[in-house]
Amino acid sequence: MRVVSESQLAAVLSGVAERPRVVVSGNFATPHATLAILDRVIPQYRLFALNAQSGIPDREGVTLETPFVGAGMRGRPGLRYFPSRLSLVPHLLTVSLPPDIVLLHTSTPVDGSVSLGTEVNVLPAAIEAVRARGGLVIAQVNPCMPYTYGDAVLASADVDYAIEVDEPLASPAERPAGSVSHTIAERVARLIGDGATLQLGIGAVPDAVLSALTKRRGLAVWSEMFSDGVLGLERAGALDPETPITASFVFGSAQLYEWVDHNPRIRLLRTEKTNDPGLIARQRSLVSVNSALEIDLYAQANANRVRGAIYSGFGGQNDFVVGALHSRGGRAVIALPSWHPRADVSTVVPRLTGPVTSFQHSYIVSEQGTATIWGNDANEQAQQIIDHVAHPDARAELHDAGRNLGFALR
Repeated sequence: MRVVSESQLAAVLSGVAERPRVVVSGNFATPHATLAILDRVIPQYRLFALNAQSGIPDREGVTLETPFVGAGMRGRPGLRYFPSRLSLVPHLLTVSLPPDIVLLHTSTPVDGSVSLGTEVNVLPAAIEAVRARGGLVIAQVNPCMPYTYGDAVLASADVDYAIEVDEPLASPAERPAGSVSHTIAERVARLIGDGATLQLGIGAVPDAVLSALTKRRGLAVWSEMFSDGVLGLERAGALDPETPITASFVFGSAQLYEWVDHNPRIRLLRTEKTNDPGLIARQRSLVSVNSALEIDLYAQANANRVRGAIYSGFGGQNDFVVGALHSRGGRAVIALPSWHPRADVSTVVPRLTGPVTSFQHSYIVSEQGTATIWGNDANEQAQQIIDHVAHPDARAELHDAGRNLGFALR
């Protein structure tokens, strides 16, 4: 790893071939200073990131690419969305979208290695793919980036160039859970016993679920990501101290970043491992808790499109629903409010009009109640969704629509 100045890095990047594909750390680990240098000296390029947040380049000549849309790419003209389960994105980078440059945000070196810190995810696959093509690996080395273990550890020799930037890591805006989220969380918590392994997605409801589990004991975590809720479980004594906390990326408060730094209990693995349904299925009593934008009477969930336009993507929901159903004692839960307050519409619809994100769950939960899906026939599934998940104002219309769809409803 050769540490260079910003001007020296700019000179290196100015010699890159025309319109390269650049893979950059996403979520809240994007190396904005390094990305800004690249953006100044390369007129046209393709920028690939997962769940990109605000502040990424937005100009003519930059083509945005992603299989999971974050706030920084959502609604952008010309966005190239690549539908893919998260577990398959590394294969996507190897076969279909090989990178020419990979931009990392790493810790400072320790004994000949740096750490990818809070964001492992698909980056190891991207590094391997760019190495196979003779491309560049560039790091923004930051003393504020935690040193995490597992697949996060990268030999310094695998980085071509680095610049040093000392700045605090970004954190997501706080989202206090409302009464609806707390009610849903309490219902979901009743489905999770002592000794369960947890996977929770992103959102107010999954965050509230963790807060409702502080009285449990012997819990484990095998998840795509985690945030401050897991730190809360640790402080409450709810986690099994003998089981590593396994994920692929983290984001949260400064306290969370301090906790994961050099913490041997935290193991951040590449996506091919954390999201492998076969490995997920090996975890004890894995309970997968994810949210959705809407569900239908066929017990199908849409978590990625709004009025036909891409909002996020498949992410890891499919991977964990399948893995949880094959875990001994496992359960796959979809949790959502029964009514969308801003759109003022029911989140339960007769039939999804767009692509399905996931299906065949164990339970669907709203603030109204819990519908038992797995083990019931299609008619009973639809009946339970109407009776226990849908908002009372939507039930009569859903009942009529369900009969028209051929469900034998009571």
